[in-house]
Amino acid sequence: MFGSLIKDKRNSQGISLREFCRRIGTDSSNWSKTERGLLYPPREEGTLGKIAKILGIEVGSREWLELKDKAYIDAGRIPADILSDARLVQLLPSLFRALRNEKPTVD
Repeated sequence: MFGSLIKDKRNSQGISLREFCRRIGTDSSNWSKTERGLLYPPREEGTLGKIAKILGIEVGSREWLELKDKAYIDAGRIPADILSDARLVQLLPSLFRALRNEKPTVD
């Protein structure tokens, strides 16, 4: 998810893998693995913000939220903004059951 989003965006702007990695300050062989889903994507706001800037994604935009969410999903994590909202955290078990097609319970 995350890797293909970044790769597609990078390629559509004509930014080579090596140039992209030079700009974000990472090793191109490791980043290639991230784009292929073999390594977890970064989750740090600063790194994601740097990536967004290079790709012309405005921080706070819908595209920015998609980039962040896909980074969290690929890392098998729940986004921090969801975890910081007690009401949403209480709803997560119901969401998980619904996603698994389990019948709802009174609880």
